[in-house]
Amino acid sequence: MMKKIVFTLSIIISIQLSAQEVEVVKFSDLQKKILYTDAPLTVFNFWATWCGPCIKELPHFDALESENNNIKVYLVSIDFQSELERVKKFVEKKSLQSDVLFLDEKDPDDYMGKVSNDWSGAIPATLFVTDLGKTYFHEKAFTKEELEKTIKKYLN
Repeated sequence: MMKKIVFTLSIIISIQLSAQEVEVVKFSDLQKKILYTDAPLTVFNFWATWCGPCIKELPHFDALESENNNIKVYLVSIDFQSELERVKKFVEKKSLQSDVLFLDEKDPDDYMGKVSNDWSGAIPATLFVTDLGKTYFHEKAFTKEELEKTIKKYLN
């Protein structure tokens, strides 16, 4: 009996410590997540494996949800369609815990303006959405301190 309990606990722990799966989504799926958020603050961080500033700030975003129950985080990869396996390996290697979405779209011009009219196409880019539907868009890389300050501002 004790061996079964230890074995079961070790499986549960290993599952919890493993990285998130990468969910492949079309923009319409992402748009539903943006429009129908139920967390006090939902964060959509747009990034790519080939973007240095994105990779540098990613740990700050990945830690948000575990540090604050009022926040839901989606890490939205806009890597090229042919790079899905690369993204999956990256997520596993980095042990990312936030929900990772792989945006399966051919032309960024088709969705950028729908995310924000202010999006020129540069990344990293982040969309903050309150539970009241108010949105804030930032086309910049965040330091940990800047992100914490921004989160406090939008949660109040």
